[in-house]
Amino acid sequence: MEIVNIEARTFEAMLSAFRTFADRLDTLCRLYGDIEEKKWLDNQEVCLLLKVSPRTLQTLRDNGTLAYTQICHKTYYKPGDVESIIRIVEERRKRAESMGRSI
Repeated sequence: MEIVNIEARTFEAMLSAFRTFADRLDTLCRLYGDIEEKKWLDNQEVCLLLKVSPRTLQTLRDNGTLAYTQICHKTYYKPGDVESIIRIVEERRKRAESMGRSI
């Protein structure tokens, strides 16, 4: 283990910056903490809602059709974003079926 020494002034400056950050974080939590949070959806839930395969869902993410957030290698979607593309997916499904394919 390596031991690092710093000057007292540097330590106090770091401590002060951390306290300022913690205070700002507390303020934000008080301001926005009680906003009703909708449940985020995972890949499986979105595939079931849109009636698409995981690969099609990946394509929707890749081409920017569906917004998403990744946390610790797991993908989540806002319910509103999923609802907004249901019509788009249905149109693509109809177009694919008219050409004898499926999505």
